[in-house]
Amino acid sequence: MKSHATNEPRVIAYDVARCCGGGKICSVSVREHTPKDDRRDFVTAVLGDGTRLLVDQHAARRLPSRFGLTVRGLGPFRRLDLELSGEQWGALLYD
Repeated sequence: MKSHATNEPRVIAYDVARCCGGGKICSVSVREHTPKDDRRDFVTAVLGDGTRLLVDQHAARRLPSRFGLTVRGLGPFRRLDLELSGEQWGALLYD
């Protein structure tokens, strides 16, 4: 987090889309804050080092009380991601 410091807090966004067959596709991403983000749709979380995150209210209800952030991907596809167990991912996306 220190190597990619920003003035605005990062956002843990939760998105639900419907596919053509009626299925539900849920996704969670860690991204930078954008002007389109309404802070009323988020709750604030604070990491152990004092870093603030804005967490989508839908995700906040499902996330465990303690979770980690990690870097995933290679090269231009590197990104911050949540560090959760399989059961925690299932609860977050599908409960």
